[in-house]
Amino acid sequence: MKNELDAGTDTCNENAPTEQLQLVTFEVADEEFAIDILAVQEINRMMQITRVPKSPVEVEGVINLRGRIIPVIDLRRLFAMEEKACDDDSRIVVVEVSGRVIGFIVDRVHEVLRIDASVVEAPPSMISTIKSDYIAGVGKLDDRLLIMLDLDRLFSEAFMQAAGKVAEQASV
Repeated sequence: MKNELDAGTDTCNENAPTEQLQLVTFEVADEEFAIDILAVQEINRMMQITRVPKSPVEVEGVINLRGRIIPVIDLRRLFAMEEKACDDDSRIVVVEVSGRVIGFIVDRVHEVLRIDASVVEAPPSMISTIKSDYIAGVGKLDDRLLIMLDLDRLFSEAFMQAAGKVAEQASV
């Protein structure tokens, strides 16, 4: 017999399909993050980044990716983390957010991971060195926690417009 809390849901059926999330996981300053794989266009090794005068401090510069000028954000600066020089493990993750393409630098890309949505919880108010506004949830895995970023909040419309102006300025 089901109790009132279970009314309308079948929590006893272990064979019931659960929503799967497919994520790209990466590291920034010894913290592991994840984003939805559908937002990722590509992941590139570090390449020449051109600085653009008067750009926001978080904007490392722009790259020319097959003829497209794409702004590149330094997540360490955006999250107010300690700066670190790029190395052989550093990557530029290129994503599409609100119809705009942007890249961001990570220390290392780990893997593509499939997890059940049921293991994701709302973020506690103090989870990491970054604002909890940018966190969509926390994935609880057997041996670690994944901080799932909300790209729409992280790269808000105002931020994307500023980054777009940097790209336009660089292409002139």
